[in-house]
Amino acid sequence: MSEPLAPENHGTSRAFLKARLEEAARLPSDMPTQADHLLGWMEEAALATGEHYAQYLDSRKAGEPRRYFSSRSHALSFLQQVAPTKLVDGAWLYGVLQYWRDDRFHPLIRTYLEELGDGDPAQNHVVLYQRLLTAYGADDLPDLGDEHYLQGALQLAMGYHADEFLPELIGYNLGYEQLPLHLLITAFELDELAIDPYYFTLHVTIDNASTGHARKAVQALLATMPATGDPGAFLERVSRGYRLNDLGLKVSDIIEHFDLEQALVAMLERKSIFGRHLHSDFCSIGGKTVNEWLMRSGQMSGFLQALVDNHWVKRNEDPRQSRFWRLIDGNEAPMFGVFSACEKQLIFDWIAGNWLSHGENVHSPSDAEADRRSHTIRRRSAPGRPERIQVSKRSGPKGDLDQDVSELARELALLPEELRMQRLIRLMAPSSHATAAGLLATRLFSAVLP
Repeated sequence: MSEPLAPENHGTSRAFLKARLEEAARLPSDMPTQADHLLGWMEEAALATGEHYAQYLDSRKAGEPRRYFSSRSHALSFLQQVAPTKLVDGAWLYGVLQYWRDDRFHPLIRTYLEELGDGDPAQNHVVLYQRLLTAYGADDLPDLGDEHYLQGALQLAMGYHADEFLPELIGYNLGYEQLPLHLLITAFELDELAIDPYYFTLHVTIDNASTGHARKAVQALLATMPATGDPGAFLERVSRGYRLNDLGLKVSDIIEHFDLEQALVAMLERKSIFGRHLHSDFCSIGGKTVNEWLMRSGQMSGFLQALVDNHWVKRNEDPRQSRFWRLIDGNEAPMFGVFSACEKQLIFDWIAGNWLSHGENVHSPSDAEADRRSHTIRRRSAPGRPERIQVSKRSGPKGDLDQDVSELARELALLPEELRMQRLIRLMAPSSHATAAGLLATRLFSAVLP
């Protein structure tokens, strides 16, 4: 929705949210039905997650393989498939900014501000995830089904309907901010595959049960409990929001349904339309020119087999021994730049096959590419690994690009407080908080709160 507050969009998102809440109401819940049990429940869950992670680490030390990612391309595919949710991180809390004068909402507002990095692009979660995808050439997302967008759509809908669904929002936040085991394992295995885990390790630290978002979520619920009326009815609505977290794809669903060759074929099919007339006809593979292979959809599985049969590809060996890989890899390769880093990873892992499981063979980027990535993202090792940090270099906007932000700052300084805060809130919307203006607005808003 480009204009979420337009009447037609507002009505559609409200109907969507109501339907999902009715669906969630039929799901089981482990959330306590008594408010005074919430803190103990949260702490016990955090301890249990820690114990399960310790068991995972012990199993890895004992020689068990990675539990989630079979290869680097598997992990990059995962990052792409969860992107529709990660790129609206924190959106469900946007609507609580309007309560900035009410101390009861400060735990929720503080959580939203931290999701936005308090206006620092190096800590803004959406910026971080955008940079993560870009650094590994994974920002051009493949076609994804509606189920991949369900949680992101829910978060956006809640962010724009906080007034009507505040207890449900509080419940969703309670569930989302608990530290899950999959976050810890994901960070560990990304680090193992030389993919920067910082976005995930950041969530491990800020979602902690002691002082982080997990505890703030419980504090927010307790602070907003009605002092009169029917607290049971309030908690039932909170519970429905909590159960919204269980709708849509699970992490395990995304991980288990990855098929390397299917992903490779799908990628080549997407790109084939752009290369159908760009190859010379002097080279024939399996009785067809490359242009003929690319001319019609549905031929990429056969093309891959032809590459193997005609010795352009040596499966289950170091890909650098394959003629096809040498055509696409390296600054002087004839097909330099045709495939993104993420697409090349699919090709590399498909060629390498079993070779990847011999020792610690992992596709490493060239020195130039690695240097570019170190300037783009920050590295922080996963829990259980030695610290290994490369702080990203970032600079502020320059010249004309800074003019609109400077003008905005002057405009805001002239507004009375209430109008200024409303203007800041609009700039901190999910669609704009990661922009230069949104980051400035977040810094100014954050400075007002205690």
